[in-house]
Amino acid sequence: MTDQKTQIVVVGGGAGGLELVRRLGSKYGRDKHDIILVDRNLTHIWKPLLHEVAAGSLDANLDEVGYGGHAVRWGYRFFNGALESIDRTSKHITTAPLIDDQGREVIGRHRIRYDYLVLAFGGVSNDFGTPGVREHSHFLEHRAQADSFRQRLLNACLRANHAHNTGNPDAKVRICIIGGGATGVELSAELYNAAKALRNYGLEVFDEAKLEVTLVEAGPRILPQIDAELAGVAKRELEQLGVNVRENTQVVLVKEDRVETRDGDAIPADLIVWAAGVKGADGVSEMSDLELNRLGQFVVRPTLQTTLDDHIFALGDCASCILPGEERPVPPRAQSAHQMASHIFDNLCRVQAGKPMRDFVYKDHGSLVSLSRFSTVGSLMGNLVGGRMAVEGRLARWAYQSLYRMHLIAIHGWVRGISLIVIGHVNQIVRPKLKLH
Repeated sequence: MTDQKTQIVVVGGGAGGLELVRRLGSKYGRDKHDIILVDRNLTHIWKPLLHEVAAGSLDANLDEVGYGGHAVRWGYRFFNGALESIDRTSKHITTAPLIDDQGREVIGRHRIRYDYLVLAFGGVSNDFGTPGVREHSHFLEHRAQADSFRQRLLNACLRANHAHNTGNPDAKVRICIIGGGATGVELSAELYNAAKALRNYGLEVFDEAKLEVTLVEAGPRILPQIDAELAGVAKRELEQLGVNVRENTQVVLVKEDRVETRDGDAIPADLIVWAAGVKGADGVSEMSDLELNRLGQFVVRPTLQTTLDDHIFALGDCASCILPGEERPVPPRAQSAHQMASHIFDNLCRVQAGKPMRDFVYKDHGSLVSLSRFSTVGSLMGNLVGGRMAVEGRLARWAYQSLYRMHLIAIHGWVRGISLIVIGHVNQIVRPKLKLH
């Protein structure tokens, strides 16, 4: 009778989860370990790229990673499903039945044993209880939502183009983006980049002048995660493109054709995007008895283990980690998920080797925000200059692109990662710049 394999289950194939299973599979293989990735989707795309998919500037088919093929290459197993519940007593998770688009069951409810469980399924946008948000807004949390917005955007552009040709030269596409963080700012700029290319795709009278983009931020300024002066640079860049940036503006109601604010204004909109805030996934409180914060995120100790169970870890947007000496949790950024994945990998290796776990140390490497091809602004931790280094222009653009290259290396390893970077550079030169359908 063979010994039972050590089973490590990772729920969520985002940037952190996919990197973690790649490294675990590469280290342990299949002989004495069974590394399992559970995700509701079949493919992975880096979340910071979703605004480009939504605007039609990026063909996601060229940049996504299929979990099945990736699993074969790196020695783990992939299971297509969504987490329904966690049984900490028997150390099993249950996945919900998988239903196709016709309402038929593909895979029934399934139980998966674990010795160690890592929760890495991210979060969702926080609507703060604002009426009408869920019914009338688009979200950019995964590829299907980005694809849906792209199709709605194209339809709106086609209608405006047709209206111009049939006697209404003032027809426009009105888009309201709520949330002045990186996603909202980057999407605002990317829409103008996409609009410039539509003339080459049969919309002969459509260009950026036909767009009316309003970016709404409840706080005192957009991009609170970067230096105030650089945020001001980004605001001026957006306004030069034509974006109406409205700071200190709180949304109180979202309707099908408009957004209403606390000061009594109504912002007309054909498309509304909600990009404000992050909270735990819907229904997370029913999954287990693990401790959650008020936003529905799993509370973890500095080791990134959950407070009630040493065998369960959490990382990324679904986790809340307040480190010693800090008042606020580790911020919900891609770099946080990457660092947490590396730390959990190290701690899982240490505990299996009989060594004590180490506490997580978050290193803020700065924030960068891309304003499409127009500009990039942000801040980096400039170790060579003794602290935070403000960057904008070409250096910032290069650094922003480097973040994606680092992600490719993290999930594919150095050899394949570098080859994909080279292929991606060639594709940028030869492939179409706009994805319409």
